[in-house]
Amino acid sequence: MSMNELETEEEIETTTEEEIKEPPRYKVLLLNDDYTTMDFVIEILITVFRKSFAEATKIMLNVHKNGVGICGVYPYEVAETKVAIVHATAQDRGFPLRCTIEKE
Repeated sequence: MSMNELETEEEIETTTEEEIKEPPRYKVLLLNDDYTTMDFVIEILITVFRKSFAEATKIMLNVHKNGVGICGVYPYEVAETKVAIVHATAQDRGFPLRCTIEKE
């Protein structure tokens, strides 16, 4: 066995395992305003955030009563995309509905 073969075997045996970490998660928050209808908020929660009608109604009421509601928790890119979709859809429909992202 040559010296080169021994080095190759040692390299294979001493590889290290890297720990894979979950990406940070971000909450998408829906903010209350005095102009956006409750029906539109429910529609957004169902279509953009894939909530059931019951879940959407519960979140909408939370937004209405407390001023803010959590739509979901996602990796940053997904959260950012959902916020952009909400803002574009609300603007197209003439509502001032706002969403924000907050690190979990």
